[in-house]
Amino acid sequence: MVAASGIAPPRAAAPCPRTRGGFRSGFLRLAPPLPPPQLRCCASTVDDGVVSAAASKPRLLRVVGMGSKLVGCGSATPTLSISNDDLSKIVETSDEWIAARTGIRNRRVLSGDETLRGLSIQAAQRALEMAQVKADDVDLVLLCTSTPDDLFGGAAQVLTEVGCTNAFGFDITAACSGFIVGLITATRFIKGGGLRNVLVVGADALSKFVDWTDRGTCILFGDAAGAVLVQACSADEDGLLGFCVQSDGNGQKYLNAATLNDESILANTNGGPGFPPKKATYSCIQMNGKEVFRFAVRCVPQSIEKALEEAGLPASSIDWLLLHQANQRIIDAAASRLDIPSDKVISNLANYGNTSAASIPLALDEAVRSGKVKTGDIIAASGFGAGLTWGSAIVKWG
Repeated sequence: MVAASGIAPPRAAAPCPRTRGGFRSGFLRLAPPLPPPQLRCCASTVDDGVVSAAASKPRLLRVVGMGSKLVGCGSATPTLSISNDDLSKIVETSDEWIAARTGIRNRRVLSGDETLRGLSIQAAQRALEMAQVKADDVDLVLLCTSTPDDLFGGAAQVLTEVGCTNAFGFDITAACSGFIVGLITATRFIKGGGLRNVLVVGADALSKFVDWTDRGTCILFGDAAGAVLVQACSADEDGLLGFCVQSDGNGQKYLNAATLNDESILANTNGGPGFPPKKATYSCIQMNGKEVFRFAVRCVPQSIEKALEEAGLPASSIDWLLLHQANQRIIDAAASRLDIPSDKVISNLANYGNTSAASIPLALDEAVRSGKVKTGDIIAASGFGAGLTWGSAIVKWG
């Protein structure tokens, strides 16, 4: 298996043009002195009053080379809980059958007027509250999701509703690896781009893409959102101790939700060969459970070991193992491989199922708020899933 690791550093923003001082050709009049350089050279408004507040607050000078620390977390889940017994009324299954094979007993599913954006906003607000950071002090919002409410992305809407008037935002699509990718990306923007506060939100609503007649997949997934606030700190206090990210597109056939063409949308193409294009939609989640299990139990421990090697730490230094909550057997196998005792493993899979990009920050939030995870604890976190993609980060909380 050939895999590439690492994330490219963020590209520097193109400089804004400005008038040069001195003499202009054909004139003997001295040009007026240049104003002091500004950090941002953007118009104060796009349309009268629309974004005037975004440019009204003076920005601090950017300092590159800083470390990063996790200072706040939050989460949100739908109100509707679906138990294994509930699913047994829909497909041929039972609570015992599901629990024995996955460790899952309940999952939360969006209902009524609930939206993924709404969950993301709640999780983000709670993370900011814990971090004691004002929304307008956030520089960047990363929404890690494969199921946005809008195909074109949801980060901009989330940051606007939260009140992050000075922030830029964009979506990251890496399914169950998304939060780890987002977390590492946040630290790179702080280190290389001089940002101070980055909000990372992991959120997914896979219930919208589940075939509820397929007992092999409908038993697994739930909906949720989780968030962390990553803040700049001195390099010697850096809370990201090591990381490893990898991808292998050869495994896409084992886990995907591919686009499909609607054959009925066009009856007359006026003789054009395949034009206009057919309307696209998405298939339900397709998964080869056995192959995904084999991939996870092999690659996840290897990824954590590589991240530990970069951090210069032994596995015995880990206070908490926090894996993507996909299957309890995968979690147990990885812990066994790394010789981490069960009392150091964070798992809330039984209550929520597989919530994709939300699973790690959701479990982290519960562990922090319950007092399990404390300031200074070292966490080995790992996400894995569609793509196939997988990644690990060794982080210090607080």
